[in-house]
Amino acid sequence: MPVTASPFILLAAAALALGCLLGAFHFYRRRRLIDETPTSKTRGVFIGLAEVKGTAESETPLESYLAASRCVWYSYKVEEHWQRTTVNAKGHAQTQSGWKTVASETRYVPIFLKDDTGVIRVMPEGAEVHADKVFDKTCRRDDPLYYGKGPEKAVGGSTHRRRFTELALPLHDVIYVIGQARERQDAVAAEIAARKGSMFIISTHEEKHHSNRFRLYFWLWLGLGIIVAGGGVAIYLQQAGLTSYAPAVLSAAGIYLGAVAAAWVWTAYNSLVNLRQRVRQGFSQIDVELKRRADLIPNLVAVVEGFRRHESSLQHLAAELRSQAAAAGQVEESRGVSGALLAVAEKYPDLKADGQFLSLQRSLADTEERLALARDYYNSIATFFRTRLEVFPDALLGRLLGFQPLPLLQAETFERAAVAINLVD
Repeated sequence: MPVTASPFILLAAAALALGCLLGAFHFYRRRRLIDETPTSKTRGVFIGLAEVKGTAESETPLESYLAASRCVWYSYKVEEHWQRTTVNAKGHAQTQSGWKTVASETRYVPIFLKDDTGVIRVMPEGAEVHADKVFDKTCRRDDPLYYGKGPEKAVGGSTHRRRFTELALPLHDVIYVIGQARERQDAVAAEIAARKGSMFIISTHEEKHHSNRFRLYFWLWLGLGIIVAGGGVAIYLQQAGLTSYAPAVLSAAGIYLGAVAAAWVWTAYNSLVNLRQRVRQGFSQIDVELKRRADLIPNLVAVVEGFRRHESSLQHLAAELRSQAAAAGQVEESRGVSGALLAVAEKYPDLKADGQFLSLQRSLADTEERLALARDYYNSIATFFRTRLEVFPDALLGRLLGFQPLPLLQAETFERAAVAINLVD
């Protein structure tokens, strides 16, 4: 009687292999995104994908439920051990055991991530959080913890052992965050929050830890896919009564590897396009800050001109400001203006006490710092892009598809058109 093999085996193997392929490249994309995103200072975070590192601060920190540690996020779980004996249809006794969660909770507050330039608010809701284990204890009923932090009701078949574990992001600890930055609704500032379809990680681990983790997952899923593809064909042919199926298995593995190559080309191309777009976005952020500074300088000149008739040195400062306006793109010179403003304000109390002058001075100093950070960010992301186009195999793909590296910013390439200023004598 001929043996027939069900084609369902091949369909199931193909579906599982495809699922493994999609899973592998999900982690591959995440690893590339982490590797290609430069770490920004908090004051240099602009709208879009951002990666920052600093200490976790809060005005209203939490106290974790089990460890009673001050933190900005915690999650605890209480599990109870059970064991049951059942009799199967053949009359044999079978013993099963395991742990069942009987209580759990996750709480958090907005995190103010702080570094040497300032703070940025991080909203933990929806984030993939990798926290420290701050509590881990297994006990029996005679321990005060058993009922003190756990429920009174027991599960069926309980062995009266409970396991208490808690994870937390401790206050003042250094954390790593990568996610989408957006404008805050309550202040003129950026914040990092969850966005559908985007990666959002808050972690006490370093960036390299997550890059290596995603690399490992990529290879595990890829290897599993090859095994499933080859194994499915082998099982199908074995059920069909064939004894020599090595060529077919190798062919299936070859087809799978071909799909891997196609998926890599697709993923690498999209990654290069995304990286190029982020470089362009970084350059546009510089233009935004330059425009803001160009708008501030004429206002500063106008305020200083109001005192010009009384002090000759203020005439010199006004001339210096006009000179800066004519070269509004020079970061180093604009820092000189900020210093000059501070020195003159110290000498002239009336000018120092002028609210409009002080407000403009603070705005200029803030703009100068953001401009410098925007320039550093652009150079960092542009360097990542250039490196991708020089490293095999991305270099080959980049040449075939016409990708060109974008230039890094130098002082002489950082100038813009002069700002027109009308002074009243």
